[in-house]
Amino acid sequence: MTKKSPKDQPGAAAEQLTDPALADAYRLQSRSYVPFVSRGLRLAAAWSWRSLVVLAAVAVLLWLLSKITYVLIPLLVALLISALLTPLVNFLARHKWPRTAAAATVLLSFILVVAGLLALVGQQLVAGIIDLTSTTMKGVDAIAVWIQSNPLGLDSTVIAQTVADATQQVNEFLSAQKGKIATGVLGAASSVGTFFAGLLISLFATFFFLLEGSRITRWITRLLPVPAREPALGAAFRGWMALGQYARIQVIVAAVDALGIGIGALILGVPLVIPLTVLIFLASFIPFVGAVATGIIAVLLALVAKGFVHAIVMLGIVLLVQQVESNVLQPFLMGKAVSVHPLAVVLAVTVGSYQFGIVGALFAVPLVASVSAAIGYLAELSSQQMLADARREGVIASGEGPNLPGETSPGVAARTPDSQRRTVIISDFKQSEASG
Repeated sequence: MTKKSPKDQPGAAAEQLTDPALADAYRLQSRSYVPFVSRGLRLAAAWSWRSLVVLAAVAVLLWLLSKITYVLIPLLVALLISALLTPLVNFLARHKWPRTAAAATVLLSFILVVAGLLALVGQQLVAGIIDLTSTTMKGVDAIAVWIQSNPLGLDSTVIAQTVADATQQVNEFLSAQKGKIATGVLGAASSVGTFFAGLLISLFATFFFLLEGSRITRWITRLLPVPAREPALGAAFRGWMALGQYARIQVIVAAVDALGIGIGALILGVPLVIPLTVLIFLASFIPFVGAVATGIIAVLLALVAKGFVHAIVMLGIVLLVQQVESNVLQPFLMGKAVSVHPLAVVLAVTVGSYQFGIVGALFAVPLVASVSAAIGYLAELSSQQMLADARREGVIASGEGPNLPGETSPGVAARTPDSQRRTVIISDFKQSEASG
């Protein structure tokens, strides 16, 4: 009979592991190796992949929206007009007007005002463009006479031949581009049709936004999961309030710019004052870029019509008005109503104009203001819920911390997160409906 070795006898392994060093080594070998990852690296990884998912979702959303711009742009215009006109509709509704009649009256009045301004601008352009053309031709003739006097020692026949050659080249170029010009005319006709279709969509949407804005918002939020409906409703309300404040204050700023430069041009005797004033008013809705572009147009108009001295004076007027806007109106009016840093405004206008042209530049700042207000509301709501949870679980004493909405003092009549969320959002939204 073969004798078992000590290693094969029962209990031999247990006896060998009585040594602490051997036991530790056995445990290290028997379990799987788990690498050490610092807490900072785990947090960075968690933030990184979540940020990538959010950016990818935003990129896909922007790509999808770029495919329906013929509907999206009229809807954005309708939202901006509705934010501007809603206080007037609410005012009429508070004075016993039916909501339908109030919305229809305000919208029709807005259409009449815009149509009247366009008609006035067209009339002034027709009446003033002839005088401006005559003044421009006189200036060109004066330059031609000056050149013919050989101020630079050049022969007049050489200059005349150069002008004739340039004219011939222009005529040849236009003859060669007849086909492209015809194609461009057809494209312009198609663009006019698209414009009027978008105009009808915008007016139709504006009427229903004025009439049933809160009902449309509630219908959209009902498409979301139940826990997300009330936060989305509150965020939409805050974003809508920010959009309305931006639209109304921007109208004031644009009116000050247009009246200041227009009155200066009128005093100097610059032609086409009314079209210039309307153009400045409309362009002022594009921050920074619109003011600079219209200021250059005003100075060039004064230079062509009145001469160098009047152009210098016009430049001084433009700079003075823009300084008043940037140092007085923007900080005191826009800064209090819309909490958007000037650097964010510049970046938003730059990115919007680069990606979507003039439309992106127009809607960049209102979009940033609305999104900022909505995110700020959600962050505030989250902090209130965390405070309510901490008090309920005893992490924070009932008398500590700020008051939650509906509390007379910290911790008194504190609500659970669900009831707290409902109180904050529904009370705000009901307040907005009561004002209408």
